[in-house]
Amino acid sequence: MSNVYSDEHGKFLVRLARKTVDDYVTKKRKPETPVDTSEQLRLKSGVFVTLNSITGNQVSLRGCIGRPYPTQPLVEATIDSSVDSAVNDPRFPPVNTKELDTIIIDLSVLTPPKKIEYSNTEDLLNLVKVGRDGLIAMRGMQRGLLLPQVPVDWNWNTLEFLKHTCNKAGLPEDAWKDQKTEFMSFQAEIFGEEKPRGNIVRNPSHPKS
Repeated sequence: MSNVYSDEHGKFLVRLARKTVDDYVTKKRKPETPVDTSEQLRLKSGVFVTLNSITGNQVSLRGCIGRPYPTQPLVEATIDSSVDSAVNDPRFPPVNTKELDTIIIDLSVLTPPKKIEYSNTEDLLNLVKVGRDGLIAMRGMQRGLLLPQVPVDWNWNTLEFLKHTCNKAGLPEDAWKDQKTEFMSFQAEIFGEEKPRGNIVRNPSHPKS
């Protein structure tokens, strides 16, 4: 996908996410929308905020929550997703003040998810591209989402990506073969800190150990 957001946009959003996490964890208060927010960042967009904890050379997920669909202005969705990633991810206890200096913040700005149309389930293996696509698996009320960088970080192939997305939705790993399981794909522009409170770059690399 072509870049919609500049590096400066990315730095602005990641700094805002960092300030939001810091403020909420230390003061239980989230910041207001910055007055110098550009018009582009006030447009509605999906976004995910990912917190990774770093210990020595070990990087591990510490929280990841977002808004898959463009229902809020991007700047507001960034603030709300930052709070949720820090204190409302059901997989983890809330982040505490002692952890703030060991957390790396990444931010993924999403394109609107689109349903993947196919007639043969095997076609999915050719329609989904690791490194380009994020996936949402759906069946009934069950849904699971994995961001585009996840299969890259874990060195998964397309089949493994499909299986893990099904698992994320609470479905069996082979549910991708069932026509009742639907998939949506999306792309993302990713920005993040190279180290805690460090330089902010496009497409940061944090391989999982």
